[in-house]
Amino acid sequence: MSAKFRAGARKVIRMNDALPPLITALLDPTRYPQAVDRVELVETHGAWVLLAGDSAYKIKKPVRFAFMDFSTLALRRQACETEIRVNRRFQQHDQPATQLYRAVVPIVGTPEQPHWGVPGTTDAAQAIEFAVLMHRFDEASRLDHLCVRGALTPAHMTGLARRMALFQARATVASTSDPWGHPTAAMRWPRDNITTLRAALTEPADAALVHVLSSWAEQRFNAIEPLLARRRQKERVREGHGDLHLGNLVLVHTQGDDGASTEVLPFDAIEFNDDLRWIDVANDMAFAWMDLLNHGCHGLANVLLSAWLDDTGDVSAPTVWTFFASYRAGVRAKVAAIRMQQLREAGDAEQAGASLGDVRRYLALAHDIAHPPKPQLLITHGLSGSGKTWASSQWLAAETSGRAVRLRSDVERKRLHGLSALATSGSELNAGLYSPQAHGDTYASLLTRSRRLLAEGWTVLVDAAFLRTSERQAFASLAEEQGVPFHILACEAPVAVLRQRISERQARGNDASEATVAVLEQQLGWLEPLSDAERARVWPTPG
Repeated sequence: MSAKFRAGARKVIRMNDALPPLITALLDPTRYPQAVDRVELVETHGAWVLLAGDSAYKIKKPVRFAFMDFSTLALRRQACETEIRVNRRFQQHDQPATQLYRAVVPIVGTPEQPHWGVPGTTDAAQAIEFAVLMHRFDEASRLDHLCVRGALTPAHMTGLARRMALFQARATVASTSDPWGHPTAAMRWPRDNITTLRAALTEPADAALVHVLSSWAEQRFNAIEPLLARRRQKERVREGHGDLHLGNLVLVHTQGDDGASTEVLPFDAIEFNDDLRWIDVANDMAFAWMDLLNHGCHGLANVLLSAWLDDTGDVSAPTVWTFFASYRAGVRAKVAAIRMQQLREAGDAEQAGASLGDVRRYLALAHDIAHPPKPQLLITHGLSGSGKTWASSQWLAAETSGRAVRLRSDVERKRLHGLSALATSGSELNAGLYSPQAHGDTYASLLTRSRRLLAEGWTVLVDAAFLRTSERQAFASLAEEQGVPFHILACEAPVAVLRQRISERQARGNDASEATVAVLEQQLGWLEPLSDAERARVWPTPG
C-alpha cells in the first residue's frame, strides 16, 4: 500500500505571491487525471511541488544559481530524468512502499490551459514543461518530524546505517579520470558557503562567526587533505545521495518473510549537480549526523555514526567527519540565507527574520561541531551474555554531546580478518579469530583506534569483555595519557542466565558475537575481578 500525506498536513508555502500562470492553473483540481479534491502547493528555492490526491508533481523553477542551473527547458527535463534515476537506486523492486518515484511527465498545452501528457510518447516533443511524478507519503513519517515528536529510535538509526552501508558498497565508484571528490573539490563548496554567507550577513557578530568558521575550515582542510586523497584512492568517493538530512528520509512500512516492519528510506537525492552527489561516503552520512544534532537528538547521532562505522569498517571516517559535518551545517545556513534574501525581496520581513534565525542557528552548530567538548573514555567489563552490548547501547543513546563512538571487539575482530560484522567465521574455540594471537591483535587495534579518536575529540566507548586486569589497565593508562576521564560499564548476571542468553543469541543469529557456552566456561577461568580502585570508576549501568 502506497503511503500518502495526511489531509491538511502541509500548508501552502510560497516565496512570493506572484506565481507563474502555469502553477496557478495547476492549482485547479480538475486538471488532474485522477480524482482530486484539492491541490496544495509547497515551494522551495528550486521547485514547486503540487500535492494532488495520492500523487506529488515536482516542477523545477527556471532559476540559476552557482550550484543549480534550471534556466532552460532542456536543463529542467534533464534534471527531472536524473532525479528519477538517482532516487530509484534507493528503492526495492519487491517493496512497493519504497517505490516513490514514478515517471517524468510532460506538461502540454499553454501555461494558462495546461494538461498532463503521457510519458514516453510524442507529448514530450510538444511539452512546455516537465514534472517528476511521485507517490505521496505521510509527511508525519519524515524523520525530522519523528525527531520533533520524540518518535525516532536507535533502531531507526541502525537500520538507516545498514541501508546506507549496503547502498554505498554497491554505488558506482569515481574513476581516476572523474573530476569528482578530489580534495580541491571537497573544499570548493565550503568556500562557496562562506562567500554566500559573507554577502548575506552584515551584522558584525554574524560576520565574525563566519570568519572564525572560514579560518577553521581552511586549517582543518590543510590537515586532512592527504587523507582525503587517500580515501579517494581507496574508492571512498562514490555516487551518493548528496542531501541526506532528516527531511529527506522517511519511514515506510515494508513486508518481509518475518512480517511487517518499518524502514528508513532516503529520497530527494541531488539531481542538479554531479559535484554534490559524487562525494566521499563520509560526507553523505555526516549530513544526517549533523541534522540529528540540529534537532537535539545527540544520542541518536552517536548511534548512527557508530552503527555505520561497524557496518562499513571505515576507520578513517571519524578523522574527516567533523570537517564534512561543519560544512553541512554551512550548507543549511547558506540555503536559509538564500531564502532570507528571496523573502526580503518579496517584502516579507517577518519570514525573512525567521530565516535569519535559521542561518544563525546553523552557524552556531557549525561552530560547535568544529570545537567539541572534552572527550572521555569508557570500557565495558563482563562475561559473554552479561549485557555489555545492551548497556553500551543504552549509554550511547543517552550520551548528550553527540560526539561518542562505540568500538565493539566482536566487530573489530572480524574487520581485522576481512569479515563483515554479521559474518560467521567458523572459528573453533582458541583457534582462528579466537586464537590468543587474534585476541591480542583485537585489543591492540582497539587501543590504537581509541587513542586516535580521543586525540581527535571523540568520546570512545569500547565494548569488550576486559576480563583481565592488564587489558583494563592499558586503557586506563591511555585515558591518563590523553588527560580524559575514564569509566567502566560493569555488567554481571548469574551463570545460569549467561548460558541461557548465549544460547538464545546463537539461535537468533543476528549479532556480531560468536561466543558459545564453551567460550563462557573458559572465560570463567580467566575472569580477574575489578579491584577497589577500578570499582570506584564504575559508571552506573543503565536500567
